[in-house]
Amino acid sequence: MSRTDSPKPEEVLQGAAAAPGVAIGPAVCLRGHGVEVLRVPIQTSDLDREGERFRAAVGAVEAELEATENRIAETFGSDLASIFHAHSVILRDSSFARRIDQMIRSDRVNAEWAVQAVADDLGEKFAQVKSQHLRERGEDLRDVTRYLLRALAGKRSSPGIGKDFDRSVVVVSHELTPDEVLRLGRRGAVGFAIEVGGANSHTAIVSRALDVPLITGIADITNRVADDDPVIVDGEDGRLTLHPTPETLDQYRNLQRRRRQSEEALSSAARDLPARTVDGAEVELLANVELPEELDDVRRFGASGIGLYRSEFLVLDRSPELPSEEDHVAVVRQLLEALAPQPVVVRTLDLGGGKVARGLVPQDEENPVLGQRGIRFTLARADIFRTQLRALFRAAPLGNLRILAPMVTAVEEIRALRRLCDEVCAELEAEGAAYRRDVQLGAMVEVPAAVLIARQLAEEVDFLSIGTNDLIQYTLAVDRTNEHVADLYQPLHPAVLSMIQLVVEAGRRQQVPVALCGEVAASLECVPLLLGLGLRELSMSPRGIPRVKEVVRSLDICDAEELARRCVAASTAEEVEELLGAAGATVAHHRVPVRAG
Repeated sequence: MSRTDSPKPEEVLQGAAAAPGVAIGPAVCLRGHGVEVLRVPIQTSDLDREGERFRAAVGAVEAELEATENRIAETFGSDLASIFHAHSVILRDSSFARRIDQMIRSDRVNAEWAVQAVADDLGEKFAQVKSQHLRERGEDLRDVTRYLLRALAGKRSSPGIGKDFDRSVVVVSHELTPDEVLRLGRRGAVGFAIEVGGANSHTAIVSRALDVPLITGIADITNRVADDDPVIVDGEDGRLTLHPTPETLDQYRNLQRRRRQSEEALSSAARDLPARTVDGAEVELLANVELPEELDDVRRFGASGIGLYRSEFLVLDRSPELPSEEDHVAVVRQLLEALAPQPVVVRTLDLGGGKVARGLVPQDEENPVLGQRGIRFTLARADIFRTQLRALFRAAPLGNLRILAPMVTAVEEIRALRRLCDEVCAELEAEGAAYRRDVQLGAMVEVPAAVLIARQLAEEVDFLSIGTNDLIQYTLAVDRTNEHVADLYQPLHPAVLSMIQLVVEAGRRQQVPVALCGEVAASLECVPLLLGLGLRELSMSPRGIPRVKEVVRSLDICDAEELARRCVAASTAEEVEELLGAAGATVAHHRVPVRAG
């Protein structure tokens, strides 16, 4: 072996633990990760154009943040989504934008320079305050600045972030924003090591939610680690091991294995057991997904199928381009083939509101959550909707497909959807294409109007699905990510419980199944209440299923129904919480262990 081929010595770089776990893999270094900011003089005649360029960047970032916020809210919950909402708040702050625009004009400089200068000035002020809350706003400001500079440079994401990795990698960078961690985690990164950021940073919070190890505070790491260097990230002790020896690798692989085995213990035991109450009531526990890559988790955690596939994220991921019919077919086919004969519920494009696909949804609506969104948007844009419907009916023969229409507020919308489905199937028949027509069609109940006409809707559809995240928001008139009214967002508000009960009773009268998807479905304390209200299908993040199954198997339906009656009769959310707390203590005491056999 030549001198140049000799193995490099093991080196341990100490940082701070920010997200637990162990990651092993080759390094991918994101150098030149930021956008270089140069001061460029602007002619007086071009100042209006430069100001417009800045405003266009704000619009692009705002659309992307809103889409991310909604995706996170549906997948991980409103607490995590509030991180991205805080970014949007800064972006919409008129004084922030006004200062940047004034600097462009007064100093006659390019937008990039003005953004950085204003952000640096505000950042210094945030750093000097004693309030932890305000210092966190300084962190948010740094993230927003990077988003804006990226948009001004014409980049949708930083270098290396927009591509999928062909292997499991450890990403090394000077700094990462929360949305970058989200993107990288979805594209194959198994660990992160960065120079800037703390254990309580928003980047760390997102990394922990993704269950991806993170180390922060390793000085000059991008110059000490090269692409493809073998590394180990120890998120428990904050150590990065560079060029580990075979002995060190074995040690950490054993640690990884033990951790994985402990995580698998509950899920593997629960996977083969039915979600059946003590007195024999069968419950379907389904998975919410947005990417085919989540299929492994659907199977791993024992889901009975997919209760909600959010198809709009294929559009948002491709924006500003539209996915083709074949793109839709490929994704749905993958889901159906993997899970047949289990059900796969595909929610048709739920664009609008916070999910803005550039060039598709109006961005000048004063109140977009009350504007053209969900089924309203798709019926208005039949040219786009036909593409998706054709793909769904073509893929349907491969499994148990169900189609779910979002944000339904009127029976007429379901009838219009059925007519469009008939037209699409007639087209496919004329073309001689393989398709399946007898696909179940459902309506999503997310607004009070749909609750109050649930009986009429049940006469028109094959199933109903209650979307609690939006139902709570619209019923209580509370933006679930608005920190000023966060305490008013109460999933256990008696009005919300009454609405769930009304929908379940309407479904029972018409013999139409009713499912529930949303954060509350995975809440262990709420499971007895939901079953007591009559629900037998719950859809949630795959990782929540084993724990929910454990609760289901410990319950008696008669007890759950009595609990539900008391909760619906309560006057306040606090009273409901007390009732659930007392019931939870009883359930925990009598819990039936989840074990094989």
